Amino acid sequence: MTQKVKTAVVEKMKKRYQKADKKGKSQLLDELCEMCDYHLKHAIRLLNATSKKTKHLPASRGAPKQYDDPQILEALKYIYWKLNLPCSRRLKAALPNWLPFYETSKGIYLAPDVKEKLLKISAASIDRLLKSHRRPAEKLGLCTTKPGTILKKHIPILTDQWDETRPGYMEADTVAHCGSSVAGSFVYTLNMVDIATGWHEQRAVWEKGLFKL
Repeated sequence: MTQKVKTAVVEKMKKRYQKADKKGKSQLLDELCEMCDYHLKHAIRLLNATSKKTKHLPASRGAPKQYDDPQILEALKYIYWKLNLPCSRRLKAALPNWLPFYETSKGIYLAPDVKEKLLKISAASIDRLLKSHRRPAEKLGLCTTKPGTILKKHIPILTDQWDETRPGYMEADTVAHCGSSVAGSFVYTLNMVDIATGWHEQRAVWEKGLFKL
């Protein structure tokens, strides 16, 4: 018996099976198993199916998606861009301080349950919600320095020598104004910040070799 004939037999017997009593169903199952050489459990599944196209889909796994709310996504997107694209852990830590700013700047007052969800949302859930809204992977800046592995072995480094409670201890960094290429000569900005007071000074210098502190 071909598969096409077997399918026609099942469809024909299905209506009788659904209307039959327990004894009648048992007889129909025995008849189908004998005719088509089916296993009993397989025959039961075929006759109980509402359609020959019925698919048994797996149950959805995991916890219910409680954060799939347009208000939650909109708040996360707004704060994410205002904070200059932080990682999800930093964004989660910033939410308690930034939610009031979001409400006042947008003129939108979030419902208490929405606020509660935003305050307890996990970094993994933030990653899931913002996945399709993150900026496409691209270079956000060019680095003009590289680790000096040779110098590290020859220059002694002290730790815990800074007193950040009084002025005089500085942090310094450079910004290269090179556009999209580091080829050739261009201007750098040397930025120095006093840790205790926040006082900062900037100087523009043509090439790094001309820095004079």
